[in-house]
Amino acid sequence: MKRLLLLLNLLLLLFFVSCSVKQKGADVKAGKDSALTEVKITPETIKNSMEYLSSDELEGRGTGTVGIEKAAIFIEKYLKDNGIKPFFETYRDSFEIENKSGKKVNNQFPKIQGYNIVGIVEGNDPALKNEYVILGGHYDHIGFGRLINNDSIANGANDDASGTVAAMEIGRYFAGTKTNKRSLLITLYDAEELGLRGSSHLAFRLKNQGLDLYTMVNFEMVGVPRAEGKSMSYMSGYNKSNLASKLNDYVGEEVVGFFPKAKEFQLFFRSDNYPFFKEFTKPAHAISTFDFSNYEYYHHVDDEAEKMNYEHMADFTNKMIKAFEGILNAPTKELYLNDE
Repeated sequence: MKRLLLLLNLLLLLFFVSCSVKQKGADVKAGKDSALTEVKITPETIKNSMEYLSSDELEGRGTGTVGIEKAAIFIEKYLKDNGIKPFFETYRDSFEIENKSGKKVNNQFPKIQGYNIVGIVEGNDPALKNEYVILGGHYDHIGFGRLINNDSIANGANDDASGTVAAMEIGRYFAGTKTNKRSLLITLYDAEELGLRGSSHLAFRLKNQGLDLYTMVNFEMVGVPRAEGKSMSYMSGYNKSNLASKLNDYVGEEVVGFFPKAKEFQLFFRSDNYPFFKEFTKPAHAISTFDFSNYEYYHHVDDEAEKMNYEHMADFTNKMIKAFEGILNAPTKELYLNDE
């Protein structure tokens, strides 16, 4: 009798274990398994990419140089490793720039080759996936600057490796969680420092392809925090659309504020958001945490990775993820341009 009871208990145990395994397998298929959906953005994950993109090895990431080619290879590998697919046949959106310097740049003359990097995290909704949200940042910089303390490499950590890495990390999050209904394009631009040449090329190309753009957000210099008492970030062209108020609604606090000098400095027209606004006439803005009073190394050889605040960057990026969850998953288009 005891043997029979032991046998029955063993059979019941095996039955429940089997049910548990099957249920876990069903949850994995449905995207419910916590190990499958948990993607963490931390100061360490940001720092790893920042230290390479703003290292001396890349020599300031000037357009047409060996340094920016190394940056592009690094970004392409990051996107591939994290499940962010190429939007075009490859990750590169190539274009040419006339070389007016009178000398060869990386053996390129009379044209300099530039290339944006474009990846996609496809939306999971059959209808909404045909609407696109673009997130961008420029990965080029000025190359070399004025010699200071035997250093002439303008590493461009804040400008704009910080925005580039924040965009990459948000792409990693949505590629890992697959929680976005609309499709997300991660667009990293070359030749911003030469007059928004990369973003202008890509915006024109996407418009000609008939892309259904919902909105575009560009991260420009987000590596340092603003002063206490100020909003975490500000948005160029604040009054041109309702984007800032909706972002704050999605996050549940004021993350994006108004910066009076943004209009005075014409920042809306000076960053990679503007070509998309011009081509699509849709909400397209730049978000920054650099306000000209909290960091003194703009286009300076001391714009180094070690001067970035990675706790701030992780906090900013995680809050932007909440904001993008709202943008990507709103059942209807809630963003619009204002009449000015």
